[in-house]
Amino acid sequence: MTPTPEIDKRSIDAQAASWFTRNRNDRSRESRKAFAQWLQHPEHARAYAQFEQLWDDLAALKSLNKPVALPSRKPLRWRPALAVAAGLVCAVLAANLGLPSRHHQQQLTVQSERPQHLALPDGSQLEVNARTRLSLSFDNERRLIRLDQGQLYIDVAADKERPLFIDAGNARVRVVGTGFDLRRGQQELVLSVAHGQVALETPGENRPPVLLSAGQRAIYDLARGSLNVQNLSTQEVADWRSGHVSFRNRELASLIDELSLYRSAPVLLADPALGRYKVSGNLDVNDPDAVLNALPALLPIKAVNLADGRLRIERKE
Repeated sequence: MTPTPEIDKRSIDAQAASWFTRNRNDRSRESRKAFAQWLQHPEHARAYAQFEQLWDDLAALKSLNKPVALPSRKPLRWRPALAVAAGLVCAVLAANLGLPSRHHQQQLTVQSERPQHLALPDGSQLEVNARTRLSLSFDNERRLIRLDQGQLYIDVAADKERPLFIDAGNARVRVVGTGFDLRRGQQELVLSVAHGQVALETPGENRPPVLLSAGQRAIYDLARGSLNVQNLSTQEVADWRSGHVSFRNRELASLIDELSLYRSAPVLLADPALGRYKVSGNLDVNDPDAVLNALPALLPIKAVNLADGRLRIERKE
């Protein structure tokens, strides 16, 4: 039987999430009696109802219409500023064609090493990190962002009638009004909350959504399927916007996954076991190789530059 979650010492929202999980796995008489007693408190009942609605909303996201395949065209090399301008032009044209006033669609690709800032039509403020690709689709019923790769920070304008969803492949995020950072890499997906509350769903792992509050970070390992929640200071959320990323006792594989945002050629691990080494330090996003050059002094590894610009990390002999 699934272990019984601890209920008593958590916030009301966390208690509601725990009871939701427990009710799906343990329908014993004792459990039902304890749940009925907990539910008598009005705040508990309200939180549980909100969590059920959240679960329904996340399920509805799965059934959204799939995007229509566009005819293949020769890819263009867009500069970030032009991509933003093109999106705004598309929004103006859509309004002139008689689409709903809150309808907005846009694709954005940041190919430079500089992050981009974008004020969205709903009042949300979006910051997009280097080498990030995403698309926006807002209408009168919902706001949807598809993060294909890279990293973003968003201060979401509150709109209870139109919750904002972020589809990040194997994970989905649902919010109403909050500020958070989301990075989608090759190895992991990292969600960090600055203020408000955010729900993270990982459909393939058969677990309920995880509710994160300010000062919490969830790290979803895409290969292992594991989800780790940790605490952090709100100053650490989206610290890449200042040009520096601090990390403590972090696995080398995770650090390399983030480095891919700031380096034109990837970093390779000759042996996956090397990725489990732990490192601490500070990353200058404008000089990612400085960290790579320092690693051999900290770990029993060496960095080998390849002819095509890639760098391979090997074990010292």
